[in-house]
Amino acid sequence: MSKDPWLIPVTTLRRQPGARREERRSGSIGELSVVGSVVAEAAEAVAVAVLDSAVGGIEVTAEIRAPWQGECRRCLRPVIGELRCEVRELYRTRADQEAADPDEDTYALEGDHLDLRPLVRDALLLELPIAPLCQEDCRGLCPTCGMDLNSGSCGCPSTVDPRWQALDTLLGGSERDPD
Repeated sequence: MSKDPWLIPVTTLRRQPGARREERRSGSIGELSVVGSVVAEAAEAVAVAVLDSAVGGIEVTAEIRAPWQGECRRCLRPVIGELRCEVRELYRTRADQEAADPDEDTYALEGDHLDLRPLVRDALLLELPIAPLCQEDCRGLCPTCGMDLNSGSCGCPSTVDPRWQALDTLLGGSERDPD
């Protein structure tokens, strides 16, 4: 049976309010995806965390990173990158009969281990780009022929959208510049 890399033993830390310990953990956190951006299931996430013992819980400050991949929203080329984020969250113990409040902004601290996985997953999920670009000035695809305009012009005749003709007239031109 393999040891879960995201579980951190905190028994000693909880007994000493004000104590501090640094932990470095890495491993798979499962697949995360938002629209077309994905942290693959087998990808290795890394968290360097500082655990501070406090009365009633443990404050975790961490730097988290993981590789991601997706498609450019304009030209559909593959895009890869690395997510990097910093978090500061509280893991709090609850009384036996106390139910978890869905509006509470803390993570549950249960037993002798702190589970870092939910914190890492939440932080990375919030950092995943919703509409990634291969480059800031990506020109996308030609709407007529589908050619990647980053590699050159396609030669399609430029068509003027009739909804813009009134503005073109006001600007003194008869055709809009497609670029």
